[in-house]
This record gives sequence, structure tokens and C-alpha cells, in this order.
Amino acid sequence: MKLIVGVTSCPTGIAHTYMAAESIEKAAKKAGAKAKVETNGSIGVENKLSDKDIEEAVAVIVAADARVKMKRFDGKPLIEVSVSEAIKNSKKLVEDALDGKFKTYEHK
Repeated sequence: MKLIVGVTSCPTGIAHTYMAAESIEKAAKKAGAKAKVETNGSIGVENKLSDKDIEEAVAVIVAADARVKMKRFDGKPLIEVSVSEAIKNSKKLVEDALDGKFKTYEHK
């Protein structure tokens, strides 16, 4: 089963952070994949991604309106979108992730 990892974060970190994470996880499950999504909410980081998670993932979805530590994703296929886009278009994001449509992220 293919693994997609993600990070969700919004400035207040109350509802949208978790709604986006749930949306990505549900879309991945419907597509026959697995998603592990780290949330950077008002209570801090939950479901933190390990180096192994990132290494095993076929793609990364960063759905954030707040700052996220990006260096750890260097060399991975990745897309950055807003939290609201992840909530509205999670199915398309997951399909694109599984189809290899993301560009490889290069940390600067």
C-alpha cells in the first residue's frame, strides 16, 4: 500500500488544521493508499512524521497557512497548498500524489 505523508497547519490551529488532515486521510483511504498527516495545531505537533515515514512516502502534501519545517522533505515529490484547498480538493491532491504529478522539492 502506497504511503502519502502530509502536514497541516493554520494560524489558529483549531479546526481547519484537523479538517484538512482528516480530508487527506479519507481521500487516501478511498484511493487504496495510506496517509499519515502531522498536524501543527494550537496544542502543538501531533502525529509527528518520523524520518522513516518520510522516506517510505511516495509523496508529501503540505497544506499549511502557517510556517512548516520543510528541510526534512528535501528530495521528495511535494506540493504546497492552503489548508482550505486540502479540505476542498483532497481527492485530486491524493490522486496527483499517487500518479507522481508533484515536483521534487529542493530545500534552499
